[in-house]
Amino acid sequence: MEVRARAPGKIILAGEHAVVHGSAAVAASIDLYTYVSLRFPTPADNDETLSLHLKDVSLEFSWPVARIKEAFPNLENPIPPSSCLLETLKLIASLVDEQNIPEANIGLAAGVTAFLWLFTSIHGCKPAKVVVNSELPLGSGLGSSAAFCVALSAAILALSDSVTMDFSHQGWQVFGENELELVNKWAFEGEKIIHGKPSGIDNTVSTYGNMIKFKSGDLTRLKTNMPLKMLITNTKVGRNTKALVASVSERTLRHPTAMASVFTAVDSISNEVAAIIQSPVSDDLAITEKEEKLAELMEMNQGLLQCMGVSHASIETVLRTTLKYKLSTKLTGAGGGGCVLTLLPTLLSGTVVDKVIADLETCGFQCLLAGIGGNGVEFSYSGIPDIGANGGNLS
Repeated sequence: MEVRARAPGKIILAGEHAVVHGSAAVAASIDLYTYVSLRFPTPADNDETLSLHLKDVSLEFSWPVARIKEAFPNLENPIPPSSCLLETLKLIASLVDEQNIPEANIGLAAGVTAFLWLFTSIHGCKPAKVVVNSELPLGSGLGSSAAFCVALSAAILALSDSVTMDFSHQGWQVFGENELELVNKWAFEGEKIIHGKPSGIDNTVSTYGNMIKFKSGDLTRLKTNMPLKMLITNTKVGRNTKALVASVSERTLRHPTAMASVFTAVDSISNEVAAIIQSPVSDDLAITEKEEKLAELMEMNQGLLQCMGVSHASIETVLRTTLKYKLSTKLTGAGGGGCVLTLLPTLLSGTVVDKVIADLETCGFQCLLAGIGGNGVEFSYSGIPDIGANGGNLS
């Protein structure tokens, strides 16, 4: 019995940085996914190991189940979603250290730690093979770690007694509301291990999909029937999110009145973006009008992000390149590099898109085409379930 789960990445359509200072922001899922497959061995496999294969970086880790039991002698499962205690974190860290992760990939250690915590919390000391691959570039602001935690939580839960699933269904299927809430809670605990103090926005968007408006800690799920397509340009320039957030705060202290006006303007932009994407679409003309409004709002938001001081030479290069084709572009996420969004209107010809991509790739950037606001986490089963072996609940 094998389960596959996929969870989407995310973009910030409007409001990054300003959200820290009380403005609204809008985030959306993108149809670029992280995939996780989970399989429990049969008795005939005679396999008593828990393994994690990260295909994109060609790394595989494995632990004998006996070693995990030795590290967690008092492990009780399943437990409700809860934070990993410091003492437990130290025990898991020792298991991760034993894998001798190459120095070049040491940043993955937190993700491996999150995997061990999520799996053992839900399934205890059980042998399994987990394989991960992703369409999302790592560390570029597209929510790759959240997509990993959401897909992982979904796959682990889909073969547990915690949820009731339909094994006979073919193809991708979605969780019910209660199951989604459980997936989101576990994924948030994984994100805490990776990031320390995440906002919860990335895992919520990846879990539920579509779009979310958030302001002062309150999340509101938005529904839209408006097809949106973006060109996402990865500048491949690394950035320090904490330093960029701190620099905006410092600028706010130096210029409190001016920056307050900037944040108020961003709040208005985010609210208008949310209103546009939620309003009904009657025909192609209405879609074009909405796209034109969104394009203007993106341009305004980018100008305000420049006012905050979070743009970068690489981002400005993308802006200049897309402006040649009269396309609207803004950074997404922390800025200072990372990824940049360009709205691709419905009526834009494929030839123009190809030219834009060619120009950007000549600059050394990576280009990704993505639909915006699609489904959240999904899963599918393969193989014939053996209730005794996989713990699935068919009732």
